[in-house]
Amino acid sequence: MISEGRIHHAASLVSDSSGCGRVSTSARTEEDARLREAMSLLSATLESTADGILVVSAEGRISSVNNKFLSMWGIPRELVDAGDDEAVIGSVLGQLVDPEAFVAKVSALYADPDAESNDVLHFRDGRTFERYSRPQKVEDRVVGRVWSFRDVTQARRDRDQINRAMADLAAQANQLKTLAFQDPLTGLSNRQLFNDRLAHALAGPCGTAVDVLLLDLDDFKEVNDVHGHHAGDQMLIEVGRRLRACVRPSDVVARLGGDEFVVLLVGSLDADAAAERIVESLKVPVWLDGTMLRPSLSLGLASIGEDADDASELLRRADIAMYAAKAAGKNRYLRFRPEMMSALLERTDLEAGLRAAVDSGEIAVHYQPIVSTRLGTVVKVEALARWERDGALVPPQQFIPTAERSGLIVEIGTEVLHRGCTELESWLAEDPTRSLAVNVSGVQLQQGNFPELLFATAASCGVDPHQLVVEVTESVFFDDDCLVQRQLVQLRSAGVRVALDDFGTGYSSLGRLQDLPVDTLKIDQSFVAMIRTGDERLPILNSMIDMAHGLGLTVTAEGVETPEQAGYLMRRGCDSLQGFLFSRPRPAATLAKALSASANTITALRGDTAAQTQPVL
Repeated sequence: MISEGRIHHAASLVSDSSGCGRVSTSARTEEDARLREAMSLLSATLESTADGILVVSAEGRISSVNNKFLSMWGIPRELVDAGDDEAVIGSVLGQLVDPEAFVAKVSALYADPDAESNDVLHFRDGRTFERYSRPQKVEDRVVGRVWSFRDVTQARRDRDQINRAMADLAAQANQLKTLAFQDPLTGLSNRQLFNDRLAHALAGPCGTAVDVLLLDLDDFKEVNDVHGHHAGDQMLIEVGRRLRACVRPSDVVARLGGDEFVVLLVGSLDADAAAERIVESLKVPVWLDGTMLRPSLSLGLASIGEDADDASELLRRADIAMYAAKAAGKNRYLRFRPEMMSALLERTDLEAGLRAAVDSGEIAVHYQPIVSTRLGTVVKVEALARWERDGALVPPQQFIPTAERSGLIVEIGTEVLHRGCTELESWLAEDPTRSLAVNVSGVQLQQGNFPELLFATAASCGVDPHQLVVEVTESVFFDDDCLVQRQLVQLRSAGVRVALDDFGTGYSSLGRLQDLPVDTLKIDQSFVAMIRTGDERLPILNSMIDMAHGLGLTVTAEGVETPEQAGYLMRRGCDSLQGFLFSRPRPAATLAKALSASANTITALRGDTAAQTQPVL
């Protein structure tokens, strides 16, 4: 018989004719033959399959295995023949990633003898087997369990490889689709997708509001020139992020190229509010690797219906409005108006009028006092060009850019310097610590003889170069040409001081100040205004003052309009103050009165500040 995987010989006692018992060997021989035949058939069956087979009795003893099982699991035949089931099972469990799960599965199947199962085994060496199990039955009675193991490692690897290849192809297809419609740097829509969405919006239901907001960054080339293209890229990414945050998820924000962006609003109830949010969002400085950059943009807004009827006209009018915003002083938005069509003619007329004014000597010079917070008196006067046309003063931000584009700024600058030295000669002579400040354009500094011209003008009026201050903006340092810096170094070597004007309005770098040939930092009035509004960016102003002093520079605050602002700046250690609180720019004829009033104001402020800081006893 076969019991628990072992073969036992059987014999029976029979009685012969004499009544004596004897063993019936013929029956035993026939049974042995049938047993051998059955075992041979079983062995042939087991060895013919490609799977590893393990047969276990109902009691959990190993009955038989085929050679494939042994080779798959690396188990010596001797262990099985010796009946060392524990060693066999130990070898099996030692190869598995999760032997506990294997044991739990076996236990569950023995608890339910009729159950079948199919699962996967993972080996520590990376192989994968599929495991099948079904009960072994004899005449509907469960006498054991047959386990079948199939090595599917390569099949699974092939399938995984195919799946990865398919996934890669799908990803490449998606990437190609993305590249076709997405800007690779910012992740925004590109021009093609924007045009498609705009065309779709214009083909939508009649009466649906469609607005286009076209914008670009003011003086963005300076970021790349000064801080490198990596900083420029990071700036564009941040601008894209802020634009996206200013509009609805359904709105389209696209980068058309370079520093030019466009926003498409469909069904918006207030496009002007969206434009205002965008402008305000870019007033917050961007910090990149310890460098403060202040982005500025000009934005043009055009709407369907009132402004245009098709895509090209809508974009053209948004573009006109954007350039009108630039001409109006940048860092703002303007909605398209029909009169903007004549803007180019107006600019041409402005230039012609300015040229005539320069030729006829109609450019006037006004002076604004600058007071010392330490001395409590006026120590400096800034000379400012003024142009009166048709009975009204033309705003400097309107005619100065025209003067720079046309080159007239050279003649205007020369006139302002000469008039300033002439009209303030006696005031300067009274006190050698007094000085005259003049604004100098990058165009002037590109003239190779500018230092000689300044020295000659000062000498002709009897003004010492030590009493002159040239005020330049950050933009003069943006060109790769070192001529400007050489000119400034030459001026400083003769005693002329250099002030960096409107600091913070461009792409400022506090860390770069130590490399520039400057003596004074003039903080732009937009930062001073934070004092009045309690702006959360006020720490930036404080950092500017502290950093400048740390670099050995003096600090002048522009645009001081209230005693509160003056008091705050004095407590923060600002060296000089300038603004309407002391005096508006005045012609030379009324300057004496302005100087006296300014001195009285700073004296009063110093007394108030001292009282506020007096310790309580």
